[in-house]
Amino acid sequence: MKRLLLIGTCSLYTLDLFAQKLNYTVSFPNAIHHEAHISLEVADFSQQELIARMSRSSPGRYATHEYGKNVYDVKAFNKAGKLLNLNRLDGDVYQAVGLSGYVRFEYTLFANHPDGTYAGIDVTSIMLNAPATFMWVKELEKAPIQVQFNLPQGKNWKIATQLKRESKDHSYSAPHLQYLMDSPVKIGDLKVKEWTIANKDQKKYNISFALEADGSDSLVTSFAQKIERITQESQQVFGELPAFDYGQYVFIASINPYVKGDGMEHRNSTVIANPTAFTGSDNFLNVFAHEFFHAWNVERIRPQSLEPFNYEKSNMSSELWFAEGFTQYYGSLILKRAGYNTFAHFCRTVSALINTKENSAGAKRISPVQASQQAVFVDAGVSVDKANYINRYSSYYTYGAAVALALDLELRARRSSLDAYMTAVWEKFGKSEKPYVIADLLNVLAELTGDRTFATDFFKNYIYGFESFSYKNLLQNAGLTLQKEFPGKAWIGDYPYEVGESLKLRSSTRFDTPLYQGGVDIDDSIVSIEGRSVKSADDLDKILNDYKPGDQLTINYIHRGESKLGVLILAENPAWTVIPNEDLGIPVTEAMKQFRASWVDSKLK
Repeated sequence: MKRLLLIGTCSLYTLDLFAQKLNYTVSFPNAIHHEAHISLEVADFSQQELIARMSRSSPGRYATHEYGKNVYDVKAFNKAGKLLNLNRLDGDVYQAVGLSGYVRFEYTLFANHPDGTYAGIDVTSIMLNAPATFMWVKELEKAPIQVQFNLPQGKNWKIATQLKRESKDHSYSAPHLQYLMDSPVKIGDLKVKEWTIANKDQKKYNISFALEADGSDSLVTSFAQKIERITQESQQVFGELPAFDYGQYVFIASINPYVKGDGMEHRNSTVIANPTAFTGSDNFLNVFAHEFFHAWNVERIRPQSLEPFNYEKSNMSSELWFAEGFTQYYGSLILKRAGYNTFAHFCRTVSALINTKENSAGAKRISPVQASQQAVFVDAGVSVDKANYINRYSSYYTYGAAVALALDLELRARRSSLDAYMTAVWEKFGKSEKPYVIADLLNVLAELTGDRTFATDFFKNYIYGFESFSYKNLLQNAGLTLQKEFPGKAWIGDYPYEVGESLKLRSSTRFDTPLYQGGVDIDDSIVSIEGRSVKSADDLDKILNDYKPGDQLTINYIHRGESKLGVLILAENPAWTVIPNEDLGIPVTEAMKQFRASWVDSKLK
């Protein structure tokens, strides 16, 4: 989250604001049953009524999460310790009345979902996402905050957080609510590794890696060195690190079977959780690259639509194709530049992005802007009814990354690069933390290329529109060939099935596939095709292998207990794959080699 600066004025309001104090105390008397006791002491305010509430949304997420469901035994006391009446205005909103400059709220927090979005409390470790943890006072959002953590007795635990440490007794501070809500806290038996990186002005920043995992010191050290390399390659894209608050950035990582999978960016930290045993594998490094890149893109290069972040509702943004999608692209690219992905692996990633853009129904029907706006429903949002996302949506992560890929290749053909574009956006908006709108991104592209017509058309066709890219031509400059992965192979769509006496569809069918056009949909069971029994995916493949695209086949299926007969017109499998020319025996010119090296090779000297 972007830190909001308090601007001094001569108003009485401002003078009163700096006198106000908010003090949290967080204790864990019942950690074995995943509970914390939290008190919020508020003093030196003039209001006679205050509203305390839990958040409904969280930085880095765009849907609502209803954190108030895990808070109970909410009470309020005056300075003499007398219990006050609380008006419960909503499920997660409490009003204290008749106040005279002091109130202490107390409540119990239940937390048993340790990841980057929720919170987890246990006798073995504690993970606190701030919106899932801290009740806050609506009228005092800009007041400074102190947080005291009372750790369980007998635990020699460490605390990892971007909050400013105030004392050795686990006291921390935040300048205001926005910063607190953006500051996750990890408490436990953490293995910590640190390094420093200097900017061009020689100012040094401390980067730390705080890991909750079982593993030897040498294994943790080796893994931390890989992350250090990623931070260095990331710095090269922009030419400098952001000016991290308090001169520090922390990777808060939990790689063990007791957490839930997640990756969540913050202004000066990130939370990465993976529910597997820690082996030092490179498999998790993409998440570290992605989240660290967010320190520039979304935390400081910040869309106006997320400023300020609203904790009382969902937060819709039209720019997530850029904030998340371009970051997704760079996560893979930086991993290749750092040497932790082979070129062959990177080509498979490029293939997947092209298939997202050219072969997902959503990208054929909605623009990246529209996909971004859907985040309020799909970004870990919870619902029980079925949605038609397979036909009306494509993830702004991979959709945006596919746009970034095309733009990078196009710019490199113009003797520039996406690195240069991101740096230009950083210089104009991120460094000064001036929020942007989409028109600003268009203007930067026009200035970088000196071609406003190109920039205008690009945004019209591919950002507000959903036209296809000429990936084949763009890739040729890098000595890469785009071709069908399964040329001439008959296809009815790629779907998950439930195996039994027949093959039951476990997802909705897509509008541009033979199954959809043949009238088959979710929960229908394929019994036979051309009279041949279908009881497994292998049975289906064997049948399709005997036919070619354009053939018409009869299909027998069951819909809600009723036997149906339909017709399938087979299509060719639309999947694309990217292959280096040398693997196909096609010449790779010196110009292609130089283009490729400039694109994917390390930028570290």
